[in-house]
Amino acid sequence: MPTTSSLIGRHDEIDRLLALVRAAEQGEGGVLVLRGEPGIGKSALLDHVEQAAEGFQRIRASGSEFEGELPFAALHQLCVPVLAHLETLSTPYRDSLLVAFGLADGAPDPFRVGLAALELLATAAAERPMLCVIDDAHWLDAASARALTFLARRISAEPIAMVFAARDQDPVPGLDELPGLTVGGLSDADARALLAGEKTGTLDERVRDRLLAEARGNPLALIELPKAGGFALPTPSPIASRIERSFLARMAELPSDARELLILASADPTGDPGLLWAAAGRLDLDVSAASAAAEASGLIQFDTRARFCHPLARSAAYRAAEPKQRRAAHRALADSTDPDTAGDRRAWHRAQATAGPDEEVAAELEVSASRAQARGGVAAAAAFLERAAALSLDHGKQVERTLAAARATLAAGRTEAAADLLTSIDASTLAVPQRASVDLLRGQIAFVQGADGAVRGPEIILGAAQQLAASDPERSREFLVAALEMGLVVGRAAGVLDRVLAAAPPAGPADLLAALVRLTAEGPRAGVPAIRQALAGDDWTRTPALAAVLAGELWDLSLHRTIVDWLTRTGQSTGSPMTVRLGLSQAAIHAVLTGNFGQAMAAIAEEEAIADALGDPPQLYPRVHLAAMRGRRQEVLDLFAEATSRRTGQLTANAHWATAVLYNGLGDYPAALAAATQAVASGDLFLAGIALPEQIEAAVRCGEDAVARSALEDLVERTEPAGTDFALGVAAGARAMVHDAEDEYVAALSYLTGTPLSVQTARAHLRYGEWLRRAGRRRDAREHLRTAHEQLSEIGMEAFTRRAADELRATGEVARSRSAHTYDRLTMQEMHIAREVAAGATSKEVATRLFLSPRTVDAHLRNIFRKLGITSRRQLRDMPDLRDPS
Repeated sequence: MPTTSSLIGRHDEIDRLLALVRAAEQGEGGVLVLRGEPGIGKSALLDHVEQAAEGFQRIRASGSEFEGELPFAALHQLCVPVLAHLETLSTPYRDSLLVAFGLADGAPDPFRVGLAALELLATAAAERPMLCVIDDAHWLDAASARALTFLARRISAEPIAMVFAARDQDPVPGLDELPGLTVGGLSDADARALLAGEKTGTLDERVRDRLLAEARGNPLALIELPKAGGFALPTPSPIASRIERSFLARMAELPSDARELLILASADPTGDPGLLWAAAGRLDLDVSAASAAAEASGLIQFDTRARFCHPLARSAAYRAAEPKQRRAAHRALADSTDPDTAGDRRAWHRAQATAGPDEEVAAELEVSASRAQARGGVAAAAAFLERAAALSLDHGKQVERTLAAARATLAAGRTEAAADLLTSIDASTLAVPQRASVDLLRGQIAFVQGADGAVRGPEIILGAAQQLAASDPERSREFLVAALEMGLVVGRAAGVLDRVLAAAPPAGPADLLAALVRLTAEGPRAGVPAIRQALAGDDWTRTPALAAVLAGELWDLSLHRTIVDWLTRTGQSTGSPMTVRLGLSQAAIHAVLTGNFGQAMAAIAEEEAIADALGDPPQLYPRVHLAAMRGRRQEVLDLFAEATSRRTGQLTANAHWATAVLYNGLGDYPAALAAATQAVASGDLFLAGIALPEQIEAAVRCGEDAVARSALEDLVERTEPAGTDFALGVAAGARAMVHDAEDEYVAALSYLTGTPLSVQTARAHLRYGEWLRRAGRRRDAREHLRTAHEQLSEIGMEAFTRRAADELRATGEVARSRSAHTYDRLTMQEMHIAREVAAGATSKEVATRLFLSPRTVDAHLRNIFRKLGITSRRQLRDMPDLRDPS
C-alpha cells in the first residue's frame, strides 16, 4: 500500500483535495481529476483524501485493464455500497440501474442510467456528505466513463465530492473536460528525502544518483527500484516495466499457492473476496497460508475487497502467468460466478478459459452481447462478439459475428478498431449478400473517418448497392438511400446526393429514390409532386432525417410538424437517443420558423442535455437558426466559426444561410448577398431553396438586378409546384421586390397572414412598409411598419426590429419600446426549466427531462426568480411568453 513518505512534496495537491472535501461538506459538490504517469503518486493522494474525509460516506471504484468491455462495471462498484437506497428511487430509475447492472432483464433508457445513479448517490448523500474515489479511470469501461462523467458535471448542488485518478497518456472522452490537476514528478530535494525515508539498505552514491536520474521524481519508482536490483543495465528501460519487474521479483519469492492466488486475484476485476475464496477452493489452494504469504509481500491486501498495492502489480501478476495458468484461473472464476446475477461476467471468464474453438461458449457470448447492447453497452457487445467470432467453428457464423462485432465497435465510436475487424474477413469467399453487408459497413466507417471518407464512403456503399442490383434490387435501393441518410448525418448530403442519383437505376418503384431522381433530372415541377407522393405513406420513418429535409424542400410546415411529432413519440417509446435528439433539433427548427423562440430554446436545451449525458457534441444547426433569427451578431459569428471548424458541408451551409439572415436584418446587404450566394451554391436540399429569398432581398438592395432576377426564377421554379401558403407567400414577396410591384406585396401578406408563419408575415409587413415609404406614402407606410415592429418585437427578432424602428423613424414616427422577453434574461437551460415549471411540472419532473438532480433544478429556479424579479412558481405561470401559443 502507498506509504506516508510517498506524499512528500504534495502540499499543493493535498490543499486542492481538502478544499474539494470542505466544499462538499457545505453542500457544494465538485470534482477533480488527478492526472499523471504510472507510479507518480495518484493512488497515495486518493488514499490520503479518503482518510481526511472524516464523517463522510466514502465509496470507491476503479477501472480495470482486463474488464474494460463489461458495461457499467465500474459504476456498479461505486453504487454497490448505497444500493440500500435503490427502493427510494422512482420506478424508471430503479429499473434502469437494475438492468444496467445486469440484475434484471430489459432495455433501459441508455441516457437515464447516469441520472438514476445521480439520484441514488444524492439520496444517500442527504444523510451525510459523500466522497467518491475512482482510481485507474483510464481503464473505465465506456458506459461507466460516460455515466461517471455525467455525474461529475451535475453534483454542484449536492454534498458530493468526486476524485478521479487517470494516466495522463490515456485520455478518456469526457473525463478530460472535467477540472483536473496534473501530478508531476518530485523535485530533486523531495526525491532525495523520499529515498532517504525508505529502508533501502546501503546504496552506493553513484547507484543512488543513477536511481534518482532514472526515476525522474516518480515516487513509486523511488520506492520500488531499489528492491528490483539490476542497476547495471546498459541503458535505462521504461519506468513502468522496471517497476513491474520489481513486483515480479517479489512474486518469485512467494510459495506456489500464494503466486496462484495472486494470478487468480489479478484475473478477477471485482475484488470480491467471496468469489476469490470460492475460486481458490476450486484450484485446491491452501487459502489461509496463501493469502497470508501474499499479504506479507505487500503486493495485495485482503479486506472487504482484494486490492493490489498498485495497478502495475496486478498487471505484472496477470502477464507473468503462463497461458495455462490464466485459463485455469478464469475457469475457476467462471465456475464460481452466479450465472443468474452475473451471467455476462461468467460468460467472459468462460471465454478467457477457452483455448480453441467452442461453439457453446461462442453462443453464450452472443447472448451476453445482446444483453450488453440492450443495456447500452455497445463496447461490451463488440468485445463479446469479437471473442465469439474467434471461438466459432462454423465459418458462416464466424463472419456474421465478426460483422456484428464491427457494427457494435463502430457504434461505440472505435472507428479504427471496427475497420481492423473487417480486414479479418476475406470478402472474396462470401456470397453477394454478405459481401454487400461488409461493404456497407466499410462505407459507413469511411464516412465517419473524416473528410476523405465523404468521397470514399459513398463510393463503397454505392458499390455494395451495385452488387445487389441484380439479385436483390429492393435492398440495393435501400443501400442507396442509406448512403444519402448517412450523408445527412455527417453533413455532406449535397455531394452524396449526386453520386446516389448517378447510381440509381433508370426504372423502379415510385419510392423516395425515384422521386429524388425526378427532382434532379426533371426539376422541381416534376420532382416535388413525386416527393410529396413518396412521403404520403410511412416509409419515410426509416429515413426521418431525409424526410425532415424534404419537408422543407416542399415548403410544407404541416408535414414537417407531422415528422417532428412522430420523432417525439418514437423517441419516447423506444428511448433511442438518436431519434430523441433528431426530434428535438427539428422541433427547435420548427419553432424558429414559426417565431416561438422560447420553445426553440427549450428544445435546444433538452437536446444539449441529452448530448451531454451521452458524451457527444450537441447539434449545432438549431442554435445557428435561432441566433440568426434573433439577430445576435456575435453569437452567429461564433457559431459560424464552430460550424466551419467541424468541417461538415451541410452545417457550413446552415451557417451561410444564418449569416445571410443576420446581415439582412442588420441592413448590411453586401455581406448578406455574399453569404446567401454561398448557401445557394451549396445545392443542399431545403437550405439552397430557403436561402434564395435572402439572396433576392440582398441583391435588390445592392442593385444587383441580374442576380435578383436569376434567383427569382429559381425560387419560382421551386415554390409554384409546392403550392403551400409558405411557398406562395415567399415567392410573392420576392417578386414584389424584384419587379417593384405593390400587388405582389399585398399577395404575399394575403398568403402569409393567419398562418403559423409569423416570422415571414412580420418580414412581409416590413418590406411592404419600406417600399411604401420609399414611394412617398408615409401614412400607409407607418401602418405596415408599425405592425412589423410590433410583430418582430413580439417574436424577438432584434435586428429586424431595429430595422423596422429605423424605418418608422424615417416616416416621422418613433417606435414604441416594448418590454424585454423572458427568454432575453435567461439561459437556454433556464428557459427550459421556467417553461416546464410554468406548465405545472415539479422539480423532479424537470430534472428528468434535463438530466439534473432536483436540487440543481431548485438552484436554477432561484436564479430564474432573481433574474425575473419574482418569488414563486405561480408567478411563472402568469408570464404569457412562457406558454406556447394555442
